[in-house]
Amino acid sequence: MLAGKKILLAVCGSIAAYKTAFFVRLLKKEGAEVKVIMTNSAKDFITPLTLATLSKNPVYSEYFDKKSGEWHNHVELGIWADLMMVAPLSANTLGKMANGICDNLLLATYLSAKCPIIVAPAMDLDMYQHPSTQENLRKLQSYGNEVIEARDGELASGLSGQGRMAEPEELLDIIKKKFAKSLKLKGKKVLITSGPTFEAIDPVRFIGNHSTGKMGTAIADAFKNAGAEVTMISGPATYTPNHGKVIRVNTAVEMLEQADTAYSNADIVVFSAAVSDYRPESPAKEKIKKSEDTFQINLVKNPDIAAELGKKKKKQFHIGFALETHNEEVNAKEKLKKKNFDLIVLNSLNDKGAGFQQDTNKVTFYDANNNKQDFELKSKTDVAEDIVDYVIKNLK
Repeated sequence: MLAGKKILLAVCGSIAAYKTAFFVRLLKKEGAEVKVIMTNSAKDFITPLTLATLSKNPVYSEYFDKKSGEWHNHVELGIWADLMMVAPLSANTLGKMANGICDNLLLATYLSAKCPIIVAPAMDLDMYQHPSTQENLRKLQSYGNEVIEARDGELASGLSGQGRMAEPEELLDIIKKKFAKSLKLKGKKVLITSGPTFEAIDPVRFIGNHSTGKMGTAIADAFKNAGAEVTMISGPATYTPNHGKVIRVNTAVEMLEQADTAYSNADIVVFSAAVSDYRPESPAKEKIKKSEDTFQINLVKNPDIAAELGKKKKKQFHIGFALETHNEEVNAKEKLKKKNFDLIVLNSLNDKGAGFQQDTNKVTFYDANNNKQDFELKSKTDVAEDIVDYVIKNLK
C-alpha cells in the first residue's frame, strides 16, 4: 500500500526515539521511501548511522555539511514528502511548532512542508498533562495537523500513565489508513454545522451552551483527509479548522440561513452543532440593569436546522448527533427518524470523558437500517475517523 510513498520522519529527543529504528524498517518493508530528520538531542538516544542504514538515505540534522558545504534544503525536503511524521515529538519541539519558532532544520522543514503532517508526542506523565502542553497540542490540531495522542503505560521515569509514544506498528497502520482514505471522498462536498449558538438577552448577555466545536473540527479534518471539500458553519466556538471554508455565525437563525444556502451543493451533511433550542422573544437593545429580585424572559423555540434540511433531503447523506442524559437509545432513535438522518451518533453525559469540553468521546452509532455499533472511549479525532469510515462504506 505504501509502495513509492515518500515519508519524511522527524525524530526529537526522547527515550522513545529507539522505536524509530523499528518504525523505519516497517516503512521500508511496505515499499515506502524514507528520509529522516533528527534534532541534535535525538542523537543522544539513537545514532544517525542506525537510521541512515535502515532508511538507505542520509540523515539530516544541520542546514549544511560543514566539511563539504553541501546545503540541506528544508524547502525541498518539505516538497519531496507525501507525508511528514514527527515521532517522537518532544515537549520542546511541540512548543516551537505550536508557536512558529524556527531554530533548527526540523522546524524549518515543518514550517515549509506542503504535505499532511502527523505528530506522535512522547514525554513523561506530568509534562504531557501540563496545561501548556495540552494547549500546544490543540494549537497543532487547529493548524490542520493530526495528533496521535500519547498512550497509557509504564514510562521511563518509573511512573505509569499517559505519555508513551504509540508503537511503530500502530503508527504504520495509521499511515496506511491515511493513504488508503486520501482519495475515497475526492470530489465530495461536505457541509458541517459546529459549535454552540448564542442567543442574545441584551447586548451583553446571551443564552448558550458549553460546546467548543472540538468534535466538529475533528470531523472537518477527517473528511478533508479523505479528500472531501469541506464547508463548516460555526457558531462562536473555541475550535474551528485552519483550512477549508468556515462561515461564522452567532444565532440559530443565522446558522439555518447559511446552512440552507450551502445545502443544495452538499453530498454529505453533518449536524454536529449544539444549537440552542430556545431564544429570547424580544432581546433588549440596551443592557438590562439589575433591579428586581426576580427577572423573567419569554423564550420562543428556535428552528430545528437538522429537521428543516431533512425535509429537503434528496441525494444528501445526513449525520446527526444526540447528546443525552437519560433514555439515551430511545431518544436517539426518535431523532434518527424524525430528522431523516442516515446515521445518528449518540453520546451520553453519563459516560465519563464524553460530551462538551472533553478531548475524548464515547459514542454509539445507530443508522436508518436499524444497525447499532458501540465504541469504547477514544479521542474525538478517532471518533471523527470512525464517522468518515462509516460514510465511506455506506455512501451510495
